[in-house]
Amino acid sequence: MTTAVETKIRRLIEAAGPLPVSDYMALCLFDPDGGYYATSEPFGHAGDFVTAPEISQMFGEILGAWLVHAWRELGRPAPFVLAEMGPGRGTLMRDMLRTARLDGDFLAAARVHLVETSDRLAAIQRATLADAPVECAWCGDLDALPGGPLFFVANELFDAVPVRQFVRTVEGWCERRVGIGDDGALCFIAGPPLGDAALLPPGAENQPEGAVFEYAPAREAIAAQLGDRLARFGGAALLIDYGHLRSGFADTLQAVRAHEYVSVFKAPGSADLTSHVDFEALAKAATAAGAVVHPAMTQGDFLLALGLAERAGALGRGKDLSEQEAIRAAAERLAGTGKDAMGDLFKVLCLTGKPLALPPFA
Repeated sequence: MTTAVETKIRRLIEAAGPLPVSDYMALCLFDPDGGYYATSEPFGHAGDFVTAPEISQMFGEILGAWLVHAWRELGRPAPFVLAEMGPGRGTLMRDMLRTARLDGDFLAAARVHLVETSDRLAAIQRATLADAPVECAWCGDLDALPGGPLFFVANELFDAVPVRQFVRTVEGWCERRVGIGDDGALCFIAGPPLGDAALLPPGAENQPEGAVFEYAPAREAIAAQLGDRLARFGGAALLIDYGHLRSGFADTLQAVRAHEYVSVFKAPGSADLTSHVDFEALAKAATAAGAVVHPAMTQGDFLLALGLAERAGALGRGKDLSEQEAIRAAAERLAGTGKDAMGDLFKVLCLTGKPLALPPFA
C-alpha cells in the first residue's frame, strides 16, 4: 500500500527530479499530512523505539541532579530558563523536575520551557506534566525561549534532524539523492559531482568507491544557536544521542518500526528515520559560536560516574527479587555495552557559556 508521504515524494521527484536525502528524510518524518511524528506514537514498548527516560526514572533523576549542581556552580542565577528540546512524551522533564525538588531555590528560579514542533506530542507532554511542581510553557523553536541563563537538555534530538549524504563514485564525490528506479521503486541515485570539496572531511580523496559521508547542516545550526546563546547569557547544556565522537565515513541512515530495522524506502512516513550524530561536528559548531565545549564521553561513563549503580541499589532496597532484577536490567541497558545496551553507542556532550569544572567532565 502506498502511503500519503510516498505519493507526495513521487510527485516531487516526477516534477523536479530526485530529492536530496535530507529532503526525503524531512518529508518522511515531519510532513504534516502523513509524516511519522505527525501520525505515529513512536515512544515506549508499544511504539517503535524506547528512549532512556522510558527505560528507567534513574536517567532523568541523574540528569536532574546534574542540572541542580551546574546551576549552583554557576552562582545560582535567578531567574533562569530550564529547557528541553524534543521532549518526547515529557517523561524526562517530569523526572528531572521531581529530582529538582531537592532544591526549592532551583525550582523557584526555573522558568521551564519545552521546545516542541508537534501539536500532538505537546498535548501528550502537557498530560505527563500536569502535576509538575512548576508551571511549564511550550514553544516551537529555540528563538522563542526568553532571555537569561539557559540550562538545556536534548536527548535523542539530533539523530532525527535531516542529514545530507555524499557518495564516492567513479566521477568523484556526488550528493546522494532519492529517485525512482527502472523497476518503479524508490532508490538511491548519485547526483552530479560535488562542486564544494570543503564540505568533505580530511581523507575524502582516499576513500573507495561507494564510501558515504554524512553532513548535517541543520544539526550544526542548532548547536551553533545553543553555543551563541550560552556565550551571551551563560548556562550549560547536555546533548545526548547515539553517534560517533569523530567525523568519519559511513552510511548510518536507518529506519525502525516496532523495534525492528526496516528499509528506509518501506512505506515512507510509517517508520522512524534517523542517522548517527557526528559529535565532533556539533562541538566545532558550538565552539565557533562562542561556547565552551567539554570533551564528549559515552553515556555509560557519564551515568556511572554520577552514581547510577548507587542509585539502582537504593531504588531496589526493600523490593522483591523481580523488582530488583528489573532495576538492575534497566541500569545495564542504560550504561552497559551488550546487545541493545546504550552505554557505548550513546554519547554525552556538555556545553557551557564559560569555562567551568562540572563533573564528570572536569
